[in-house]
Amino acid sequence: MAALRRGLLLLLAAAAFVPSAAAGTSGRVLVAEFVNDVNPVTQDYLLDAIDQAEEGGYAAIVIEMDTPGGLGSSMRAIVKGILAAQVPVIVYVAPPGASADSAGAVIGMAADVLAMAPQTNIGSSTPISVGGEDISKDLRRKIVNDAAAYIGELAREHGRNVAVAREMVTKATNLGAREALAKNVVDVIATDYANLFRQIDGMKVEPKGLTLAIGSSAAVERIEMSTWKEILDLLIDPNIIALMLSVGLIGIVVELWNPGLIFPGTVGAISLIVGLYGLQVLPVSAAGLLLMLLAAAFFVAEAFIVSHGALSVAGAVMFVIGALLLFDPAGPAYQVSLPVALAISGTLMLLFGFALTKAAQTRRMPVSVGAHRLVGEAASVRGGNLVFVDGELWQASSVDGSSLEPGENVIVEAVDQEGLHLTVGSPLSAPERT
Repeated sequence: MAALRRGLLLLLAAAAFVPSAAAGTSGRVLVAEFVNDVNPVTQDYLLDAIDQAEEGGYAAIVIEMDTPGGLGSSMRAIVKGILAAQVPVIVYVAPPGASADSAGAVIGMAADVLAMAPQTNIGSSTPISVGGEDISKDLRRKIVNDAAAYIGELAREHGRNVAVAREMVTKATNLGAREALAKNVVDVIATDYANLFRQIDGMKVEPKGLTLAIGSSAAVERIEMSTWKEILDLLIDPNIIALMLSVGLIGIVVELWNPGLIFPGTVGAISLIVGLYGLQVLPVSAAGLLLMLLAAAFFVAEAFIVSHGALSVAGAVMFVIGALLLFDPAGPAYQVSLPVALAISGTLMLLFGFALTKAAQTRRMPVSVGAHRLVGEAASVRGGNLVFVDGELWQASSVDGSSLEPGENVIVEAVDQEGLHLTVGSPLSAPERT
């Protein structure tokens, strides 16, 4: 019995020294570099990184953050992923000079550990992704209050300063690293990963109740966005979307003007698909989209209606206005720049103007096919009532009925209705004698 009691006491003592819900003991930490804005592509990247850390048995995942913010919908999806993660999630605002602004600050508040490198800043989380100053005061107050409550609750659950967190939304407060630490907005300031891991090793994080077991010598494995995701991230740039839509429009119109060319239509179709992908990912304004469609209709109509360029000018104006309004719901970070919109619309107008000018010139040119094009051409008499003109021999007769002298240079005056006989006259010079 005594031996049994001693065994039970030893088991109880061992259990007392085992941290409850200890998070990983492998000493490996996954670092996901996040130097970008918050959007659907980076949302997938971060959520995939969290899944990779869970499946790989890492002690923790670090989101190395430097972001100006981004879309609220993507921010909330990332926050949900962090809160549901079974592995500790550390947000580290780094390197020096980096920032976690707007949506980045909210994501940081959701982290199990929020750390900052020296000479970094965090805050300015006032929501502006639904129209900013253009929305009514009542609606804006609702949005701000909702965002303040959201970030405040995240701060409360993680033991951080609720009041200052709310001021990041209500007053657009922005804090440097040392001030953020002094006001209990962040958990630690760390100069590098060894320093960070040394400070947080053994820390118990709430509300998950996990105890960090990392160690200052933990192995750091870094991941970055794949090339494919970088391409997708590039394709949702509003300026790229506007460019793809304009290239698609040009390709389709050229194909309509010249059926059977294939290449312009193919390039135009691909460009339109790429542009439509961006429209699917980012929130768009219905008014902006309708104006863009109206601009496309004006440009296409110019190919079939003689308006002397009026439709092209109207299309260019509609394109600029539509492009500037198109991504208004996505906020200032996702706007087509005015110079880009003007450059694209100006290029479209010049291209269509050039095409119309060439078409008008072609209409005024004399027809260059058929026998009647020989009228006014110089011909050389070869004998036997034959004249040589434009590389061919023709039957000919003079206007006044006189005989044609070989070697004489004459002018073609007329072509008969069947295009088989020429009438010539007005000798250019006397017959050449050799």
